[in-house]
Amino acid sequence: MARKLKTYQTSLGFFDLAIAAPSMKAALEAWGADSNLFHQGAAKESHDPDVIAATMAKPGVVLRRPVGTDRPFSEHAELPTDLAGGGPTKAARKSKGPKPKKPSSRPVDKAAERKAALAFEKEQKRRQLEQAKEETARQKDRERRQQAVDKAQAALDKAEQEHAKRAAVIEAEVEALEKRSQVEKARWDKEKERLEATLRRARG
Repeated sequence: MARKLKTYQTSLGFFDLAIAAPSMKAALEAWGADSNLFHQGAAKESHDPDVIAATMAKPGVVLRRPVGTDRPFSEHAELPTDLAGGGPTKAARKSKGPKPKKPSSRPVDKAAERKAALAFEKEQKRRQLEQAKEETARQKDRERRQQAVDKAQAALDKAEQEHAKRAAVIEAEVEALEKRSQVEKARWDKEKERLEATLRRARG
């Protein structure tokens, strides 16, 4: 059975964030928060009728608006225009005042609540599917990189083995030439000694 949705609100970076979700945990997951913003006092349940209406129109979708403003929440909000200013604007000071807006006194529409809850579940499943696709793509990319590494390593290993074989053949040839050189030197020394003796005898 679909769970009743509530509207939660926080501020991250340059934006205020709001979402219609069945629980604080679901809101934190949708925001991508790595800590419990509710326990830290950085997030809360919103009772602002305008914020509730905006989030309930798109359950499970993270809505944004420039931080410290009263602009309507939307999926694609522009960055704040007063980032370089010397302090908060009047709108920002007004939005952070101690007086929260009163909860809406509109009657509860059970059908609308159920529709919103089902829409949240649909959006949550879409987001999970998108994350799964992204993870699959990352896994394939890792596998492609590993295959390229393995191929390059195999080529290097093969080249090293071929080099070792050729170096061994050359070394054997060098040793054979060295041996032939020594044999030739010994033969020449002996032949030279014989010829020099013959020459000395001829000279008397």
